[in-house]
Amino acid sequence: MSTASDLMELREELIREKYKLSEAMLDGFDHTPRIAKPRDVEAPKPRSSGIGTRRRFRSTTPGLVTKPTARAERVQLAARIGNLHDDDPLTTPLQATALQALRRALSAAQAVTDQFARQTGLTDMMRDNLQGALDKARHVEFDELLGAASLISLHVFANMTDFLLSAASSGTEDEEMELGEVEEIVLDNPQLALHGALWELDQEMGLRAKTDTQLIRVIRAYCEQLMDKVALRAAASTRLKPFTDIKTRIEADDFEINGFSATARLRASTLTMSFKKPNEVIGNHIAKYQAMKLAKMIMAYDFSRKLNPFAELGGFIFTFMGDGQPGTGKTTLIRMMAGLINDYCQNAGYPFRYENLSTESIDSYQGKSAQNAKAFFRNVSDPKVIGFGTIDDIDQLAGKRGDRQSSAGQLEITAVLMESFSGANTVVRGNCTFGMFSNYPENVDDALRQRAGARFLVNGPQSREDYIDILHLLMGKNHDIPLGDHKLYENQVIKKAVAASYESHSRPHEEGLISVFERVHDRIGDLDTIAKLGTYLKAIQQADSRFTGRAIKNITDAVKVRAMDFELPDEWMENTELFLAQDYETKLNMIAELTRPITVEMVIQEINRYADSEFRYADKSDDAAIADMVRDMRRMAEAKRRYGDEIGNG
Repeated sequence: MSTASDLMELREELIREKYKLSEAMLDGFDHTPRIAKPRDVEAPKPRSSGIGTRRRFRSTTPGLVTKPTARAERVQLAARIGNLHDDDPLTTPLQATALQALRRALSAAQAVTDQFARQTGLTDMMRDNLQGALDKARHVEFDELLGAASLISLHVFANMTDFLLSAASSGTEDEEMELGEVEEIVLDNPQLALHGALWELDQEMGLRAKTDTQLIRVIRAYCEQLMDKVALRAAASTRLKPFTDIKTRIEADDFEINGFSATARLRASTLTMSFKKPNEVIGNHIAKYQAMKLAKMIMAYDFSRKLNPFAELGGFIFTFMGDGQPGTGKTTLIRMMAGLINDYCQNAGYPFRYENLSTESIDSYQGKSAQNAKAFFRNVSDPKVIGFGTIDDIDQLAGKRGDRQSSAGQLEITAVLMESFSGANTVVRGNCTFGMFSNYPENVDDALRQRAGARFLVNGPQSREDYIDILHLLMGKNHDIPLGDHKLYENQVIKKAVAASYESHSRPHEEGLISVFERVHDRIGDLDTIAKLGTYLKAIQQADSRFTGRAIKNITDAVKVRAMDFELPDEWMENTELFLAQDYETKLNMIAELTRPITVEMVIQEINRYADSEFRYADKSDDAAIADMVRDMRRMAEAKRRYGDEIGNG
């Protein structure tokens, strides 16, 4: 996990110190467009009272004024907003809200930029530059820091404005507001950057804001576009670490600055999904059982300690992979697990965040795909929420290194997920879990696939009873066909079904692993000691070189999960006083009392489950590669035949 440090508070007095400067900006300043072309927008009429009566604002940043390439234009946002209704001299509540949000956001942006300047030494460099004493060797660093400070200033301004106006635009989000492309992003210095943004925002207001509701939507739409553009630029900057490494909070507004993430989007994300109940999942017994357990495990997270007792005890599933053929129930499993967590969180009053990283996250811009993947991980792993992140069809989303068919964007996502799921800075707090799902796991990069601590084989209904149950479930009630000789859903009784499924893994399933198991068993007998189990693991590694130390860790983690082979009682989820509302130490002790001892059978079964999946992936990968080679050979043979025919006819 990239950073889980506590929030740093931005003091209120630092923001209020900037109010006069921000009010002067809203009153009026001159700006010469550098990139964007001016639109045919009528200038607002001067106001007779209020903010608009203050003196005009002039830039006071010495040594940083560039030669104008166009005519300077007067920007008066306060007058633009106040004159929205010519027939009403009074400022409306929405207009006042917009002005207050802009002033507040401008002030916060300047305060945050000042902090960055002090942290990086930019303040001293600006002073030296003003005095003509800046070392020439530091000019490049000076320019880069000014550009970084400008990006910070723009993003904090846009982010906070959007956040503060999100409540004012309630009920209008469905109405799209089409704006022109944001172009006037000037990174010479933070003040000029804000001037450029306010100038372009004023242009959009003059063109599109005819009512108070449109005013709010124009401002928010512009800020959202500006954030996206700035975040894209920020991905290429090397000077932003002091800003991105620290989360900043403004207490009075309940606003948090977390790098270049959009705060309003995080707060407004709601879960809209057709949930499934456990009895609607037919077959997939172990996957279903582990998903149900994990949904309850994650609820043990303690928000005050920012830690889950299961994570401390070693039985928490941070990442897992669900693989199976199309139509076997992967999406149904996701809906079931998300529904369980959502219901538990609603009952407990916990914030819940679900996100899916989809193929839409792949972007043609360099660095944008990685940024999307980082935002996904950061949003789900936020220690202030219970998070569930899914990556459906991960074989299409994350590229396989060495595969010429993988795009640069896919490889960026692979690198981010590998670092996030098991990197040097990854911290498992137990407040979130990530599920990777694929129909073709053999196409997933080996190192990324091994980041999945648990494997869920999603193979759908298997037995005759399973097929009767799923037919009855999907048929619905609009029929009078008799059930026949069958006890409905008896085969889906989870404890009984899971016990049988685990027992089946006492021996391997895949042919390649069966031969390894039998060879080792014939040589050393029953695998009933640590030494014999280690011998079996070494034999597996000799058969498949990808079976490394990471595989052993995943197996031991799975064994520890088996030691937690119990479901937290439903009563603990329903009555929060019994468990969820208890302090951390009490939760830890309650869970420890339910823990089972680890047995040899558990270890053998988990070794076989994990190794079976790796052998299955390898076989599929080899089959796919061979099929490709056969197709190429057939094409070559056909090409030679046709070429021979052409030569003969010639």
